[in-house]
Amino acid sequence: MVAAWLGNVAYYYASQRPAREPALLAPERLAAIVALYETGENRAALGDALHTSGLEIDIESAPLRPGGTTPPEDAEPMRLPDGRTATVTPVASTGRLVNRLTRTRQGYRFQIGLRTGETLVITAHNPSSLNYAGLPVGIVAGLIGTLIALASLVIMHREMAPLRRLAEAADAIDLSGSSPPLPQSRSSAPEIRSLVAAFNRLQARLATLVASRMVMVAGISHDVRTFATRLRLRLEQLPDSETRDRAVRDVIDIVAMLDDAIVATRAGVGELSEELLTFADLVREEVGGRGELGAPVTLVVADDATDASVLGDRLALKRMIANLVDNAVKYGARAHVSLTAAPGSVVFTVDDEGPGIAESDRALLLEPFVRLEASRNRATGGAGLGLAIVKGLVEAHGGSITVGDAPGKGARFVLTLPTFSL
Repeated sequence: MVAAWLGNVAYYYASQRPAREPALLAPERLAAIVALYETGENRAALGDALHTSGLEIDIESAPLRPGGTTPPEDAEPMRLPDGRTATVTPVASTGRLVNRLTRTRQGYRFQIGLRTGETLVITAHNPSSLNYAGLPVGIVAGLIGTLIALASLVIMHREMAPLRRLAEAADAIDLSGSSPPLPQSRSSAPEIRSLVAAFNRLQARLATLVASRMVMVAGISHDVRTFATRLRLRLEQLPDSETRDRAVRDVIDIVAMLDDAIVATRAGVGELSEELLTFADLVREEVGGRGELGAPVTLVVADDATDASVLGDRLALKRMIANLVDNAVKYGARAHVSLTAAPGSVVFTVDDEGPGIAESDRALLLEPFVRLEASRNRATGGAGLGLAIVKGLVEAHGGSITVGDAPGKGARFVLTLPTFSL
C-alpha cells in the first residue's frame, strides 16, 4: 500500500510539469522591465517594487559583451521586441530529488545589456511544489495517514484473531464436554472477551444438557427393558402359539429399537468406549450366529483382512454388522457378506438379492425414519432407524457407508472403517 501511494505521488509530480515554466519570462515582460530601468531615475525603489520571492533583479556595471560580463556556456539567446538580445541561463536544481526526476529547472537567469553600458541581471525562480524539507507538499500528512492505516490494520487483525478461533471452536464443538474452553486474551477488546466468555458458558451448558439427557435416556431404557422382559415372559404363557409368537417378536423389536437408540445417542455425544478389536472376529460372530439359526447368509473373509484391527466400541460395531445383515435378509432374501482390506482401512460389504435401491433414494435411505414403500413396509417391522443408526455409528468411528448395486441384482452396502496402526 505504501509503495502504491508513493508511486502515485511520483506520477503526479512527474505529470505536473507545465508546457511553459513560470520562471521562463516572456520577451515582452523582459522588455518592459528593461524600459523601466532605462527611463526610471530611482532604480533602488524600482528594484524594491519588482523584487519578490520568485524574482530578483540586479545591475552589474560591466557590459555584457567582450571585455565585460561573459555569458555562461549553457546560455541561450532570446530576442526581445525592442531588437535587443537577452542571454538565458537555466538555474539547475540542487539536492531536490523531485525536481531532478521531473526535470524542472529551479529557475532562469536573464542577462540584458542596457544602453548605459550596464548589464541587467534578472533571476526568476519557479514556484516550488516542495516544502522546506525538500519533500512534496502533503507527503508528511500522507505518510502519517499511511502509518495510521497500517496500525489500524494490525489492531484489527489482532482483534479478529479471537473471532476466528471462536468460529473454529463453534465448528468443532463437542457435545461430550471434552472441548476445552476458549482462552481469553487480555489484550482484546472488552466486547470480544465478553463474547468468548459467553461461548464458553454456552458450551458448558450444552455439555451438561447432553449429559443429563443421556442419564434420562439410560434410565428410561432400563425401565422399559424391564417391563418388556416381564411382558415377554407373560406372553410366552399364552395358549395361542401364532398370536404369542407375533407378540414376542414385537417385544423383541421394541427392545432392539431401544438398544439402537441408546447406542446412537452415545455415539452422538462422543461417549462410545474404545478398545482394540479384530473386526473379522466380530463379523464371524454375528454372521455365524445368524447362520446357525437358519438365516440365508454367506461369509467370505479375505486373507489380508483376517487380522485387521479397529479401535472402537464393541457393541456399536456389532450393531452395525447386525443391522446391515438383518436388513439384507429381511428385504433382500439373502445376505452375501464379504470382508476385505484396503490401504489403512477394512471394507465390510453386504449384498442382497432384492429389487435393489434406486439411485435417487440411496442418500435418503440413510436418514432416520425413512422406509422405501416398495419393499420396506410395516409388514416387515421396524421404524426406519436401522440404516440411520449404522451411518451415525460408522461416522463416529471415522468411517463411511455407501449404497450401491450388487452384482447381478439387489442392493450393496459398503462399510469402510479405518484400521488401527501404530
